[in-house]
Amino acid sequence: ATKDEAKKHRYRQKISEWLTLDLCHDLFFSDGKYHKQIRIEENATGFSYEKLFQEYLTEIVSEVWVEDPYVRHVHQASRYSLYNFLRFCEMLVKGPCKVKTIHLLTSYDEGSGRSQQISGLEEIQQSLKNYGVTLNIAFSSSIHDREIRFNNGWMIKIGRGLDYFKKPQGRFSIGYCDFDLRPCHETTVDVFHTKHTKKM
Repeated sequence: ATKDEAKKHRYRQKISEWLTLDLCHDLFFSDGKYHKQIRIEENATGFSYEKLFQEYLTEIVSEVWVEDPYVRHVHQASRYSLYNFLRFCEMLVKGPCKVKTIHLLTSYDEGSGRSQQISGLEEIQQSLKNYGVTLNIAFSSSIHDREIRFNNGWMIKIGRGLDYFKKPQGRFSIGYCDFDLRPCHETTVDVFHTKHTKKM
């Protein structure tokens, strides 16, 4: 709206710079030369799996790798890891990606929880079959890292793995069903592209 030609020129230059920066960011991002870090504060809400993963779950994603040593039974030290893994699988089934195979690498539950862990995972495996998804389960006693990889090249490392939600206050408390409303434990999420990472 300004009539000042000098101002117009400056504004055009600024707009051009911003557009160039934005375009560079998009190219930078799409080429995978990227590292994004999200810090989830203690008791923060709004970090459901959909919010965290959706932008990386493009339509070409058909295969997913989950490495998490603590996908175990619901009673394990008040963790809800099996349910969290199930919820993660539900998100994958809903799309927009067309996941056909999920690979899970975890560790065995210790003691009496092992049979319940295996039976829970087998139930998830059978249920996924009804949606045309194969779940491959493997166990390792030496696994420590927690990471999720998609076959479009994106890799997400979460300090606490999938188990970053706090235990709900009760079965009828807000946040029990909707994980966007569930308070979180403090953790850090790092997003990389495998094209620009090296395995040691």
